[in-house]
Amino acid sequence: MKLALIGFGQAGGKVVDEFLAFDARIGGGFVESAIAVNSATTDLKGLEHVPMENRVLIGQARVKGHGVGADNELGAEIAKADSDEIQAAIDRIPIHEIDAFLIVAGMGGGTGSGGAPVLARQLKRIYTQPVYGLGLLPGTDEGSIYTLNAARSFRTFVDEVDNLLVFDNDAWRSAGESVGSGYDRINREIVERFGLLFAAGEVQQGDYVAESVVDSSEIINTLSNGVSTIGYASETVETNDGLLSSLTGGSETFDDGAATNRLTSLVRKATLGRLTLPCDVASADRGLVVASGPPSQLNRKGVERGRQWLEDETGSMEIRGGDYPIPERDEVGAIVLLSGVTDVPRIDQLQQVAIETQETTAEVQASADEEFASLMDTGGELDALF
Repeated sequence: MKLALIGFGQAGGKVVDEFLAFDARIGGGFVESAIAVNSATTDLKGLEHVPMENRVLIGQARVKGHGVGADNELGAEIAKADSDEIQAAIDRIPIHEIDAFLIVAGMGGGTGSGGAPVLARQLKRIYTQPVYGLGLLPGTDEGSIYTLNAARSFRTFVDEVDNLLVFDNDAWRSAGESVGSGYDRINREIVERFGLLFAAGEVQQGDYVAESVVDSSEIINTLSNGVSTIGYASETVETNDGLLSSLTGGSETFDDGAATNRLTSLVRKATLGRLTLPCDVASADRGLVVASGPPSQLNRKGVERGRQWLEDETGSMEIRGGDYPIPERDEVGAIVLLSGVTDVPRIDQLQQVAIETQETTAEVQASADEEFASLMDTGGELDALF
């Protein structure tokens, strides 16, 4: 699936940068173009793989390249004001070559959470290609302002894109891990899961052809409106000329039954293990299973059994499946995409935060209005005395 990646804000830019490195590493060919948009000069300079001409600094008239300081309302304002500068970079993308746009943004900061929905609305108005979002939820230990930003912007982002893929940092941070090393590892986790999904079906000349091809239409048809999450599980295999020596003793006899059982088990682990956004699997509207790894270890029966199992777990009849051969890889993996999920505790928490904040704001405003009215009444009484 050919994508135009747009990283909005600090977190979005870093993840897009990592996507470019991952795509080059596996020879996936799924990144057609990559753009980074930010209001902070230092964040753009810190990128390693996004071309310099595709790094767009916005808000110079307002924030002078120093960022918006977690103010997502300001982030939205400068995204609207500088939309022409962003569009100038997008105009350089060969649109006829892409299958979809993917806007990547952290939901807790100011530039990304405020600007990403603004850009999504603009892209959907101009282009016919699907516009997807990849939203990164902040950890609860990052501070209340980041949680509040995510609560405010999440629903807006969902409404503006064709589908919002979500990665919840709170579910992935390890205890005792520093912020820097923690997010570097998390970014690698993000791009491996989503990168393998989008790379599936991008067959280059001379590549192995999958038994069950997962092309862009399969992914697009799975990404229905709403929210999506991804699960991934893998197992290292020892290969000998592309054959599993641990099961065959180095012989060239392929153990079809073992490969089938392995894939079925990996699909279960990917689904019931740690999802990018924890949810009730049964609430998914659609799903997609992709097996990846050495071509000799992938078979149609394993993919089909995994697909049938996921169909039973979700109760959905719209579960697709296929494989993505990667000859140089020493891991067999299973990617599970669950789309249209509705039973998501983290989203319920964010919605509750938004409701409580709105109520608190209304109470504070009412109290301020009463105090002002009281002062005015007192002033009137004093005027009468004199």
